[in-house]
Amino acid sequence: MSREFRPLTYYFALLNGIANICRVITGVSLVVLTGIFGWLVYGRYVLNSTPTWVEQVALLLIMVIAFLGAAVGVHDNTHLSVELLRNSVSKRIKFGLIVLSHIILGVFGYYMLAYGTQLTIFKWGSMIPLIHVPEGLRSLPLAIGGALILLFSIGHLLRLAVGQSSQFTE
Repeated sequence: MSREFRPLTYYFALLNGIANICRVITGVSLVVLTGIFGWLVYGRYVLNSTPTWVEQVALLLIMVIAFLGAAVGVHDNTHLSVELLRNSVSKRIKFGLIVLSHIILGVFGYYMLAYGTQLTIFKWGSMIPLIHVPEGLRSLPLAIGGALILLFSIGHLLRLAVGQSSQFTE
């Protein structure tokens, strides 16, 4: 990368670091989710006393796993896309379709961020029963995931602009 684009190198490295942090958080969340369901089964069938908090914590963890995982999918270009059309058109049209898909993903991420933030603020005053944490925590992963999808989409567009994208191959 030329000297004039050096700040982009730092931006791309920052995005990679954020994606790695999201991978760790989703991985730990998945392990915790598995563990608490193990406790649920043990409590229900061995102790004959079902832990009531497991369902609420599981819902929070699923939100974290889903939205941070989706953001990492955008970063890694493993999100759902239709490549048949892209691979059957000319190089110029393929480039335009890739740019269009990242713009659409960025707009989608923006709306997730905007409306997820509104929902989080709106629900923050009420508490989730049984675990006594703000209800807004359920929608916070939506807002964070939206912000990350927006950032990762901008990163892809910048990579395309400077010719660094590994997504656009012959």
